[in-house]
Amino acid sequence: DNSRVNVAYFMMDEAVVRRQLQLPWVSLCSDEESLAPRGAFLHQTPHPRAYGAFARFLGHYVRDQELVPLAEAIRRLTLLPARNLRLRERGAIRAGWFADLMVFDPARIADRATYAEPHQFAAGVEHVVVNGQLVLRDGRLTGARPGRVVRGPGWRGHAAQPAPAEAAPLPRAAG
Repeated sequence: DNSRVNVAYFMMDEAVVRRQLQLPWVSLCSDEESLAPRGAFLHQTPHPRAYGAFARFLGHYVRDQELVPLAEAIRRLTLLPARNLRLRERGAIRAGWFADLMVFDPARIADRATYAEPHQFAAGVEHVVVNGQLVLRDGRLTGARPGRVVRGPGWRGHAAQPAPAEAAPLPRAAG
């Protein structure tokens, strides 16, 4: 019904953000939906971090501000959230695990999305591997789509969900 409203609040204190990012148990995420800079998605105006949350962390806070070492930053973007969400066989490069990798240039990684132009991919991303297949090679999409739904321990499957009850007829007004 096109009634969706996006809002960006500017209430976070940068000093607090910097302090929190230095805590070893803080992992990162983006609360934006997955988007693509084409088609119907261009009619939306997402927060710039929809495209650049992780690149901003790696470029601005890790490389430029030196808040945490690069290896620790990568752990917070991979293994730490995988363990927190109890996602099996994800979050590290290990034999038999799902191979989800991003190869980036630490000197060039940067978020480019802005509030005026939010549909901008991050700079410095060279290759992306999803489930062992290249989906981005030399900064260009390959056309491969090996992604799949990742379910945590709360998933019980469709069979475990109760069937919807049949709706009772609505009472009719007397008269």
